[in-house]
Amino acid sequence: MGFDADSRALGSAQRGALGKFGEDVAVRHLRAPGLTVVARNWRCREGEVDIVALDGDVLVMCEVKTRRGIGFGTPLEAVTSAKAARLRRLACRWLADQRVGAQGDFSAYAEVRFDVVSVLRPLTGPTSVEHLRGAF
Repeated sequence: MGFDADSRALGSAQRGALGKFGEDVAVRHLRAPGLTVVARNWRCREGEVDIVALDGDVLVMCEVKTRRGIGFGTPLEAVTSAKAARLRRLACRWLADQRVGAQGDFSAYAEVRFDVVSVLRPLTGPTSVEHLRGAF
């Protein structure tokens, strides 16, 4: 039996809701040890950064991956080398965009770190969160 447009839209809506849930969980998880969230879902023509945060004087570009199960691998395994390369390019773009507004002063950032937050939300049981600092 095929899928009609309504069932495809519902699937997309469910995926969107799962992704938002995962990002909300990730934000709470990042804030708990004291990170400051600077931006969520920052977009440009090249793509999107899920979360931009500060960990003291370290700028953190964070990818959030949320899944219901591990049948297709863990959420962390979903971050491929191509995705990592894209996030690096997006970080450069974010910094360039900020430079325009801040007159080029990046002395506040000691470094840029790339983190991944994995959120596993099975249909039954508790949600689990894993934060991989300096993932790539």
